[in-house]
Amino acid sequence: MVKFRKKPVVIEAEQFRVDREPWPKGVKRDYDREGLQGVAGNARFYGMKTLEGWYQVTPLDWIITGVKGERYPCKPDIFQATYEPVEE
Repeated sequence: MVKFRKKPVVIEAEQFRVDREPWPKGVKRDYDREGLQGVAGNARFYGMKTLEGWYQVTPLDWIITGVKGERYPCKPDIFQATYEPVEE
């Protein structure tokens, strides 16, 4: 198997926190995904539509804006292992 290294591309990202508004662009509350109701008991579902379809978003996920303007969620542990802050 051939190994590859990710190109050093600068991205924009913001962390989704339920208690901080406005939420990142595209994050929806109580979304209906494939027949699932947006609220199950006291739990709420958060989601966003990406190029691949709807993804569930959970608090503290990072919402990344890609190189072509696409937006998608990333779990905090994956984000931390993949990205580092850029000094401007």
